[in-house]
Amino acid sequence: MHLLEPRPQPSQLMRWTAPLIAIVATLLVGSGLFLALGKDPLQSFKVFFVEPLTSSYGWSELLIKACPLILIAQGLAIGFKARIYNIGAEGQLIVGALAGGGIAIQFGDSGAAWVLPAMVLAGALGGALWGAIPALLKTRFNAEETLTTLMLSYVASFLLSYMVNGPWRDPEGMNFPQSVMFADGALFPILLEGSRVNGSVFITLFAVLGFWLFNAKSFLAYQLEVGGQAPAAARYAGFSAQRTVWFSLVLSGLTAGLAGVGEVAGPVGQLNLNISPGYGFAAIIVAYLGRLHALGIVLAGALMALIYLGGEAAQVALQLPAAITGIFQGMLLFFLLGADAFIDNRLRRRK
Repeated sequence: MHLLEPRPQPSQLMRWTAPLIAIVATLLVGSGLFLALGKDPLQSFKVFFVEPLTSSYGWSELLIKACPLILIAQGLAIGFKARIYNIGAEGQLIVGALAGGGIAIQFGDSGAAWVLPAMVLAGALGGALWGAIPALLKTRFNAEETLTTLMLSYVASFLLSYMVNGPWRDPEGMNFPQSVMFADGALFPILLEGSRVNGSVFITLFAVLGFWLFNAKSFLAYQLEVGGQAPAAARYAGFSAQRTVWFSLVLSGLTAGLAGVGEVAGPVGQLNLNISPGYGFAAIIVAYLGRLHALGIVLAGALMALIYLGGEAAQVALQLPAAITGIFQGMLLFFLLGADAFIDNRLRRRK
């Protein structure tokens, strides 16, 4: 009989190599998947990972899809280091989009310069408040944040559906569940003509820089990490467990809310049921694939965005179902968690 036994000192080199192992394993299993579907693996991988980047438009779309993933993952990584697992960033993204979109619907036609900044602020506050609900439930009632954050994502989805089917539905939208298109003053300016790249990318850029400095220079970041790695030592040192919960969940909710505003005031341009293709859930993979490091998350976010683009290209060129994107994301997470399990533990034979 074999049992997993914790390693006394897990290898840091292997920990940073684990994402590469997971990527290679995903490609190998993906080859078998393409063969089973009757597709040539080399041609399929070319369609999936190469052809989306053969044009300037493809690169611009990569940037557009990578930015919300990177932004959300930066906030999630702070909590994950402290062993606070926010699984509901998708719901916080939706609430941020609703908060910012509500301002665009009510005041966007005014043309006032304050509308877009107010949307960004409202989106950040909306996401933060949605993250504060599981923080309150955990600190007051010891409710598991993995469950409460996930369940609140479904509440947010139903709330979005209600608003775009009811009070905020476009009266000229032929009964589609969508709001009116936002006015130009409620949209981020386009940075590259002929593309969808807009000013929201600067939010992600500043977030990456801010989180990198926070992790490198802040004593609070050290407290959060100690609280996650060694709770007993954190309590002995007087670090507040409740402050860790509140800070982690509110901050990750804030970044998700900002990502939601970036979508509705950027490439989407309105509220509808498809403002996110699951960025909040995919960002969990991005955070772990980037090893919870600000710069590693940037590379992981670019890879995840490429998987989104490749999945769309495969639907058109290879006639594969839309689920192919989720399959590759799932395999990547599965192999990454498997690699981490054997980095932290070793198999021991028990007689």
